[in-house]
Amino acid sequence: MPLKKPEGFSPYFEEWEKKIGAFIEYNPELGEKAADLSGAPSACPPAKALGDFPCAVKDNIAVAGFSLSCGSRLLEKLRSPYTATAVQKLEAAGAVVVGKTNLDEFGMGSSTDNSGLKRTNNPWDTSRVAGGSSGGSAAAVAAGLVPFALGSDTGGSVRQPAAFCGVAGLKPTYGAVSRYGLVAYASSLETIGILSDTAARCRAVFAAIRGRDPMDQTSRDAPASSPPLYSKDGGPAPGCDAPRVIGVLSAETIARAIAAAAAQEAGAAGKDAPAEERALETAAQAAELEDEVRRGFSLARERLAALGHTLVDVELPSLKYGVPAYYTIATAEASANLARFDGIRYGQRPDWAENPEDLIDKSREAGFGSEVKLRILLGTFVLRSGFQDRYYLRAQRIRSGIRRNFEMFLGETAEADTPAEIQPGDAGGPKPSCDAILMPVFPTRAFGRGDAGLSPFTQKAADLYTCCANLAGLPALAFPVGVEGGLPVGVQLLGRAFAEGTLLDIVETYEKAYPFPRPEGYKAFWS
Repeated sequence: MPLKKPEGFSPYFEEWEKKIGAFIEYNPELGEKAADLSGAPSACPPAKALGDFPCAVKDNIAVAGFSLSCGSRLLEKLRSPYTATAVQKLEAAGAVVVGKTNLDEFGMGSSTDNSGLKRTNNPWDTSRVAGGSSGGSAAAVAAGLVPFALGSDTGGSVRQPAAFCGVAGLKPTYGAVSRYGLVAYASSLETIGILSDTAARCRAVFAAIRGRDPMDQTSRDAPASSPPLYSKDGGPAPGCDAPRVIGVLSAETIARAIAAAAAQEAGAAGKDAPAEERALETAAQAAELEDEVRRGFSLARERLAALGHTLVDVELPSLKYGVPAYYTIATAEASANLARFDGIRYGQRPDWAENPEDLIDKSREAGFGSEVKLRILLGTFVLRSGFQDRYYLRAQRIRSGIRRNFEMFLGETAEADTPAEIQPGDAGGPKPSCDAILMPVFPTRAFGRGDAGLSPFTQKAADLYTCCANLAGLPALAFPVGVEGGLPVGVQLLGRAFAEGTLLDIVETYEKAYPFPRPEGYKAFWS
């Protein structure tokens, strides 16, 4: 059955795309190709099949025949010779990839303003950023140009733009979705994620793309004891609307923990407090929520309680060190992963160079943006001989502490190869106290540019609320709870490993009672 573009969609697309600049490449002719529904995978029930729907893919995920620029001038002319496993599964379910979306260069940024190719604006207010690094995917979904899109999440790159643009954003469990075809930035942290207009569609997309892939040795199937996404007949899973116990990790709790750590370490250092302790004080200030986000977070608590969920306050002490641990690990891995872009194997070559070293220098100088260069240099520094114990290995120990902190409330992580009868949380083991943890996504709503924006350091410090899920390898789902001052406000739920079904159950029930907001001019083309 040929996929027909809805009547009036083309001028609608052109008008929105001119304002927001979500796509690096778009091919409307693909919307007329036949969608083969016969190959829909069994993991995605027929009632939830993705056939007849267009989708977009972030331009650091491979799709054969499309660009694979990673938002960088260095790879601006690169065409992908193959397709990522996650995209192959979407196409097998009947979805049609119609374009590649803009991003911060190589996924490094919180605004999509770090793209070397174009600027993406927020559909709610085009003077503000769409978030990053998956800002193009989030903006395209929020404007109704596609019903869903793929992004990548290394430290919040799906959830933060989802909150800024007012859509659902799922960061799956590390290993739940194959990373084959995702251009590597920080391999131990990143995963392919989903941005969608509804929680139900997010569920359908995740059901289609998850699972073990022989091309990615870090991928695995969900354990038998993990919450189901659907019932056996393809309908709602049993107990999907049951009340849950939700832990609440407030911004005030985290800010107090950071401030206390800063005071303690500064006191121990005396008058000559080192720079990292002063940075902790700045981080505590960056963690404070603006009034509009605080009201949105309080509203989410009230509504979840009204839906029958039990809310309890929780504290996770090690989260105060999440940002420095995250950036230490991420930049270290980035410095290794981006070494391949040398103008010889990958990337554009300069017109002339005296020797191979000069060729590499000129290629990277012209191709890489300032943020990418900064992170490569930081990663090279923390991996230097004599510095690994002080920075990199210390960050890995903090990472383990953060994971243990989450397990205190969510229960120990269930491994895919552990027999179902001895999974944590079963009758013979300790019961987890919470089914999910509610947290803010970002301290502010979508911020402006220039003087109205945030400094690069503040943007990094504000990753505190999102990067810890990546450090722990746990799933997290961001969703909008309302509009404050003309801009959407989002929150997120974190769950135990492979418990995406639980998070989607909570949010889907929430959305039925409190539908997601849409920007002015939005038209519902997708049913």
